[in-house]
Amino acid sequence: MKKIIIILLLAVIGYFLADIFFEIPFGEDSMVVSKEYLDKSPNDLHVANTVTSIVVNFRGFDTLGEVTVLFLASTAIGSILFRRRKVHTKLNPQRNAPHASRIVQISAKILFPLIVLLGAYVFIHGHLTPGGGFQGGVIIATGYLLLLVTYRKFSVSHSSLTWIEAIAGVTFAGIGVLGLILGKDFLENFLPVGTINNLFSGGIIGIIYVAVGFKVASELTGILDTMLSIKVDSEENEQN
Repeated sequence: MKKIIIILLLAVIGYFLADIFFEIPFGEDSMVVSKEYLDKSPNDLHVANTVTSIVVNFRGFDTLGEVTVLFLASTAIGSILFRRRKVHTKLNPQRNAPHASRIVQISAKILFPLIVLLGAYVFIHGHLTPGGGFQGGVIIATGYLLLLVTYRKFSVSHSSLTWIEAIAGVTFAGIGVLGLILGKDFLENFLPVGTINNLFSGGIIGIIYVAVGFKVASELTGILDTMLSIKVDSEENEQN
C-alpha cells in the first residue's frame, strides 16, 4: 500500500512538473525576463551590478531561503560537534603542536585586519562591483581561520557570534516585512535608489548585503572554531 501511495504521489508531482516544463516558451521572443532585469537594474534600482539586483531584489525571497539553509546547516554542525568541544581551557588538543613561527604570528596579525577590511569592502560594495554578502562573509571567516590555525589558544565568543547572526537575520527578514507594511511586496525596494555607481544607491539592496555579510561571517566563523576545538579522548590519543 505504501508503494502504491508513493508511486501516485510521484506521478502527480511528475505530471505538474512536466506540464510546467512544456509551457515554457523556449526560444520565443516572449521570454523577456532577462531583458527586464537588464533594463530595470540600472534604470529603476540604479544598481550597477545586475546580478546583485536579481539576487537581492528580484529574487530576494530565494536568497532568504539560501541564507536559511546556511543557518540550518551551521546549527546542525554545531549541535553535532558541541559536546566534543573543549570549552573551559580554550586550548584545543588538536592544535597542541609547537606554536607557529614568530614570522607566521606577526604576519597573521598584520593580515587579519586587512582580510576583514577586504571582506567588509566586498559586501558593502556588492551592488557596485562583483561580490556581495556571501563572498564578503567567507573572506572574513577566512581571516579568523588564519588566527585559529596560528594561535593555539585563540578562540571566538560563540555568544557574540549568535547575537550577530540573529541581528543580521532579523534585519534581512525585517526589511521584507517592513516593505509589506508600507504597501510593497516582500523584499521589494521602498527606499530612495540614489545615483547609480554611488555607494548609497540601490535602496534596500546595500543594507541586505551588509546583513548577509555579517550573517555568513558569523556562522562560518562559529563552524570553524567548533571544528578546530574537538576534544580528543585519551583512548584516541593512545591509539595515535
